[in-house]
Amino acid sequence: MLVDDLRGMLYIGLKDLRAYYFKPPNISWGVLFPFAFVLAFAIRNPGDLRALTPGLLALTLLFGTSSMEAIVIVFERRTGSLERLLLAPVRLPALLAGKMLGGMTFGMTVTLAVLIIVVIVFGASGLNWLLLALALLLSAAAFSALGAFVSVAVKEVFEAQTLANFIRFPMMFLGGVFVPVASLPSGLQVVARALPLTYAVEALRLAMTGGSLDDAVLDLLALAAFAVVLFLLAVRVLARRLE
Repeated sequence: MLVDDLRGMLYIGLKDLRAYYFKPPNISWGVLFPFAFVLAFAIRNPGDLRALTPGLLALTLLFGTSSMEAIVIVFERRTGSLERLLLAPVRLPALLAGKMLGGMTFGMTVTLAVLIIVVIVFGASGLNWLLLALALLLSAAAFSALGAFVSVAVKEVFEAQTLANFIRFPMMFLGGVFVPVASLPSGLQVVARALPLTYAVEALRLAMTGGSLDDAVLDLLALAAFAVVLFLLAVRVLARRLE
């Protein structure tokens, strides 16, 4: 059964990558949209552009993983494709994990492209590569789980897009991308601490400034917890909708 689940996860992820993710509109949305926001902020408040790179990477990962992830499942439920997948010898958690795998792979791919540009422009001195890899991987898992939860929580594609943007856009401005969380009013700091993007930005900032794993352990644990909790919630909600 475990072997069937792992094989199913792999093929579901590959199918989604071919069918949905690696298309020009998705690539442009995943890369250009975060670039546009960061560039607009940099023009408005010129300063240390390197300080914005952790937020740029986190935003690229957020939109890369969750943009299609938030609508794939609801789209396949509408077309009947999801029911055909359920006929395969794969359990529901593995099916949903395969969906997440597609989103994570696409998000990591576009984020790595941005990271290469960042390294070319600013250099790689001071980077903690192990922490950077862990931060990117756990952030991708958390954001993909968020997208999966959004996708199973609604019935229509436009509802998924609306709900995803309702969650992502406040995160952009409260998660420490443009303004440090510590400078926010105390009430908003509490809200920021309930958002996965906050921990992604903090972990990536530590990785890009030579911080150690010990410095980022709480951020990494928080991202892992978000990924697990959102995944379990998505499995539970999808199971109820398929009853």
